[in-house]
Amino acid sequence: MDIFQAIIIGIIEGFTEFLPISSTGHMIIASKYLGVSQDNLTKAYEVIIQFAAIMAVMVVYRDKLTLKKIELWQKLFIAFLPLAVVGFIFKDIIKELFTINTVAIMFIIGGVIFLIVEKFYKEEESHTSEVENVSYQQALLVGVAQIFSLIPGTSRAGATIIGGMLLKMNRKTSAEFSFLLAIPVMGAVTAYDLLKHYQEFADANWVAFIAGFITAFFVAYLTIKLFLVFLQRFTFVSFGIYRIVFGILLLGINI
Repeated sequence: MDIFQAIIIGIIEGFTEFLPISSTGHMIIASKYLGVSQDNLTKAYEVIIQFAAIMAVMVVYRDKLTLKKIELWQKLFIAFLPLAVVGFIFKDIIKELFTINTVAIMFIIGGVIFLIVEKFYKEEESHTSEVENVSYQQALLVGVAQIFSLIPGTSRAGATIIGGMLLKMNRKTSAEFSFLLAIPVMGAVTAYDLLKHYQEFADANWVAFIAGFITAFFVAYLTIKLFLVFLQRFTFVSFGIYRIVFGILLLGINI
């Protein structure tokens, strides 16, 4: 992997990881056209840029990383548990689901769900407008919704945001809870992948890896900030439409 490839993939990771559009499908397209093989060295690089994305969330929400917010983190841990348990038990089955067709179909299904939810969702009827006010029950149920993200192409952000909206959170709170939940989820995934692929770092092009890390961090940081501004004026309808179009495109490429 050269520096150009690393930067492009870093941009895609930083931009798509926290939006409800699934980074998986975009990585497939990028890897295909950049000529990046899906080997263990690429997996090692993905560990680096995932860590960069986690760091971006922690910087944006650094005010939440204090003992004063311990109750919020207890709720986030509860939300993290369903995915951790189900993902560990069924990890081998989940690997078998990873095909381009599965990713494409889940893109389309997710897009349709967003459009349906937005059709009936009323922001003014939401009862939770601050992430600290999310209840333990809401946290657990968002965690259950997050299980669907184990299906490739579903989008972890998409599953948790939809879950939050259905549980009477406003759009901003749903998104913020999803961002914060990414810290334990992606932290666990990154740690697991690091243990699996740490030997690959010996052969890494560290200049490319560092360039990708910096790129992913800043793109993720800006994406989170701009996404929160976007939600003050717009709905998720555009993301639903985008998912459907992108899913159809993926199916067309795989024919």
